[in-house]
Amino acid sequence: MEFGIGKKNYIAISIIVVNIIYFIFLETHGGSTSTMVMLKYGASFPVNIQGGEYYRLVTSMFMHFGIEHIANNMLILAILGCKLEDIAGHIRFFIIYMLSGVLANIASDWFQTNSGDYAVSAGASGAIFGVVGALLYALIINRGRIKDLSLYQIAASLVLMLYAGFKSTGVDNVAHVVGALGGFLLCLLLYRPQIDKSYEDIEFL
Repeated sequence: MEFGIGKKNYIAISIIVVNIIYFIFLETHGGSTSTMVMLKYGASFPVNIQGGEYYRLVTSMFMHFGIEHIANNMLILAILGCKLEDIAGHIRFFIIYMLSGVLANIASDWFQTNSGDYAVSAGASGAIFGVVGALLYALIINRGRIKDLSLYQIAASLVLMLYAGFKSTGVDNVAHVVGALGGFLLCLLLYRPQIDKSYEDIEFL
């Protein structure tokens, strides 16, 4: 799988830049590994969200706990996010990314509320899993391959990412699963490939 980031991927690049700027802000205002700092500046927490602070469903998508957290997420976004932006187009990519992340956060909030196991959470992983889910649908509808991207690559990536999450502690697996499902369904609703009669070249609306 080639690393395909370029000037045409201005939505993915903009999202990465916002994440980095926000991370620098957090680091200079108490530190991104501080739970209280993260909560103060927009991390997700069921009590706050139920109190009407719904903006946290969005702001938490651009916040990360430490350099390793943001580095891992931004690397995946740079590779797979740009792929989806190339395939689905700028607007569709943005909608899929944002709505997948919000849906993942809503599901996480609901699960925490019902289980009573509250935690301050943040990260772009719900939205990134949405990107992977969307790519999975796009590849299925295009008979398993789009240029250098194959169904096997994305399916294997999704399985490994989910497995790593379930094997680790402090990971919001509910957000990951719902994010992936959300991305798959949103891509189903929004994405329509146009395949020519020869079935050799694929053009995207």
